[in-house]
Amino acid sequence: MRSMNSPTDLPAYVLYRPGVVSRAITAENPDGAPNAGGTAASPLGPGRKGRAFLPLAAGGTLTLADIDGPGVIRHIWITVPDQTPDGPYVLRDLVLTVHWDHDPQPAIQVPLGDFFGNGFATRAALTSAAMVVAPSGGMNCYLPMPFRRHATITITSDHPGEVPCVFFQIDYTLGDDLGDDVGLLHAQWRRTNATNDAGDDHVVLDGVSGTGSYVGTFIALTALERFWYGEGEMKFYLDGDDLPTICGTGLEDYVGGAWGFQDQLVADSAPRVINFNSPYAGYHQRLLDDLTHYAPYATPMPPSHGMYRWHLPDPILFHRDIRVTLQQIGHDGHQLFERHDDVSTVAYWYQSSGQARPHALLPPAARRPR
Repeated sequence: MRSMNSPTDLPAYVLYRPGVVSRAITAENPDGAPNAGGTAASPLGPGRKGRAFLPLAAGGTLTLADIDGPGVIRHIWITVPDQTPDGPYVLRDLVLTVHWDHDPQPAIQVPLGDFFGNGFATRAALTSAAMVVAPSGGMNCYLPMPFRRHATITITSDHPGEVPCVFFQIDYTLGDDLGDDVGLLHAQWRRTNATNDAGDDHVVLDGVSGTGSYVGTFIALTALERFWYGEGEMKFYLDGDDLPTICGTGLEDYVGGAWGFQDQLVADSAPRVINFNSPYAGYHQRLLDDLTHYAPYATPMPPSHGMYRWHLPDPILFHRDIRVTLQQIGHDGHQLFERHDDVSTVAYWYQSSGQARPHALLPPAARRPR
């Protein structure tokens, strides 16, 4: 069987293989043990939906999965309230953390909503090959996550009050023959909160050495200046580059759109901005108003835009190192100009060898959306 360096190898994983077994972890079966689901009691009786969720205290941590390998996590489904009486930013306050093979450094440490393509601590429908956020806030990840010896998945709360219910299901297989060069999924969240000097690029990813494949980007951009915000190029520096080997033509172009996501419906009429989802690219969040419903505190918010690009048919391979940046450049209808916006991104990549330099997650106050 082929080893899995990227999700393009997924078809080999859907076939029956002797010795490979299917398991699922939920609040009711926290160990994923066979013959152990549906056992908790409820007022309806034994085995009648006894424990569908777990509460998460302020400052607490829930262990969603603690699995001995080898295996592959195939699917993660999670849903939580997006706000509580203690605050509106649950999706930024909760942090998803994943460790592979007892490595003390997390491979994934990302605010929960952003990992699933919901920026600004705000729910948004997303339909893609890698992530699906279904009504109303059912967050799904389909990126396969192999591990050789062990996998640990936790959610830690920086929310000021209790999150009363965390619903989740982790679907995985055990006994997979992974191969020596299997790539392990990594994800990293970064923010440039209008702190860049003119001409400085937002860093999506750096400090990664070794071999692997870059497979996706989620971008959450709050526009803090007038005019078009998306002239900046996505740049991929590969294997010792001084100048990028891969350099795009603009932000909306990178996620598969064009001309500022605008559709000219009728000649001489005002253009309409179009949101879209597709398997590998989309512009699915366009927020112009405060959606927290915290009256009397709700006020208009700066225009905020969420978009994604999955490099699944076209993974970006690196053999020594990789660095990814996004320019902050705008256009006022006459000329380009340097911008200072609030940009958050999640980088997703598989790493087959080498290491990723630790990047500390910002504290809760610095993660707060505008």
